[in-house]
Amino acid sequence: MVSLIYSAAINGIDASIVEVETYISSGMPIFSIVGLPDTAVKESRDRVVAAMKNSGFDFPLKKITVNLAPADIKKEGVIFDLSMALGILAAMGKIKREILQRFCAVGELSLNGKIRKVKGVLPISLILQKNNIGNFIVPFVNRQEAAVAGKVNVYPFRTLAEIVKFINGELKSDPYVYNEKDIDVPVESDYDFADVKGQQNAKRAAEIAAAGSHNIIMSGPPGSGKTMIAKRIPGILPPMTFDEAVETTKIWSAVGRSFGGGLIRRRTFRNPHHNSSAVALAGGGVYPKPGEVSLSHNGVLFLDEFMEFKRDSLEVLRQPLEDKEIVVARAKNSFIFPASFMLVAAMNPCPCGNLGHREKECVCSPLQIRRYRSKISGPLMDRIDIHIEVPALKISELLSLDNNAESSACIRERVIRAREIQNIRFRGSGIYANAQMQSKEIKKYCTLSGDAYEALKIAIEKLNFSARSYDKILKISRTIADLESSDEINVNHIAEAIRYRVFDRS
Repeated sequence: MVSLIYSAAINGIDASIVEVETYISSGMPIFSIVGLPDTAVKESRDRVVAAMKNSGFDFPLKKITVNLAPADIKKEGVIFDLSMALGILAAMGKIKREILQRFCAVGELSLNGKIRKVKGVLPISLILQKNNIGNFIVPFVNRQEAAVAGKVNVYPFRTLAEIVKFINGELKSDPYVYNEKDIDVPVESDYDFADVKGQQNAKRAAEIAAAGSHNIIMSGPPGSGKTMIAKRIPGILPPMTFDEAVETTKIWSAVGRSFGGGLIRRRTFRNPHHNSSAVALAGGGVYPKPGEVSLSHNGVLFLDEFMEFKRDSLEVLRQPLEDKEIVVARAKNSFIFPASFMLVAAMNPCPCGNLGHREKECVCSPLQIRRYRSKISGPLMDRIDIHIEVPALKISELLSLDNNAESSACIRERVIRAREIQNIRFRGSGIYANAQMQSKEIKKYCTLSGDAYEALKIAIEKLNFSARSYDKILKISRTIADLESSDEINVNHIAEAIRYRVFDRS
């Protein structure tokens, strides 16, 4: 007798439907799993046997064959435990087979029959919608994640015995409905710009970067406040849309990262150590998984001690900074991971960190400084819009008790207004912020006043700006103008934008 139930396999950040077919025949008692299972799937045999017995069911002493189809997709993890146990029970006649085949079930079984949490539930829920499979059995702790996408009936359970009673009609259970009001989802950041003393120029640059989704690099001595400013940037970014929240949650779900259930509503902030490898940043592995650039999708990727990262680790950033996605190629398949993030980098100005310090002397030679800064390639620096120097705080600023610094909430209001202007400007074009403009959009939307044009012309001649710097200045100027709700780019907008290209002038 053959039974059928659906499950799913996670490949990268996407899911694919798997048919779990179970056949029980007479012969030597053998429990065989076929369909390209990995070691964790093969170990399901012992968990399934113990869970069934401890749930009050007899395990058949016959030949059991479980086929995970299609057989050419690698199956990994513990996600198939529950579907295999239900398939065996259906093949034994303990569950109504015609009802079981309407369901998809995922979950890890404990030896006592309880159902444990698994990863990748949101991607599975999304693929069920596309394949018109309307019923989804999940572990109780995965219920919010499974239900956020809607359009699928989600039935959460804690034990195997409860599921059997439910399918047989002995236990009534209504589909779980996701209600965001019932879940404590933190939206506001724990960090506030009001806590940052001084550094008005750097805070202004951070506001502009957030308003136009510009990548930013800060250079300054240790203790000048670069990390403090970086940690507060997510708190001034606009709130995530529903689609952005689903995209971000899908990535974290596929990787198995904990996020408290439901949707991720706070923009992510990732801060990998400078010893991180290229694979840790970009993603990859034997079975490719997303890296830090994808975990920071729709959020901020902060690279502190930027110059201490290995060169190959930094160079992998070039593709996602340009294309907003990263492609991990393997012999049999290629995986595309979304990576639309805002890069915030912090670096010391020289190896000793004291170049330009008001009180400490720099002991680095010009050659050492050039070698130090040459760790960043030209193409990578080309993708960073704003370069800002963050000087050491004056003693008077550090000891001042008068804190009139603007709060993140006030800055965020201006950022949101600027983003709304950009949403209207780029509606239907696939562009959501000024930083994404190409030559066509720059020519169309970056209209300069007469004085602004002359100021930019003089700056290019005097400071020897390159063509790429010219485009960056126009993009930044457009964002500064948006913050002031100005349709035209004026001379003060151009002048301020030029200040944020310090590495081009050095």
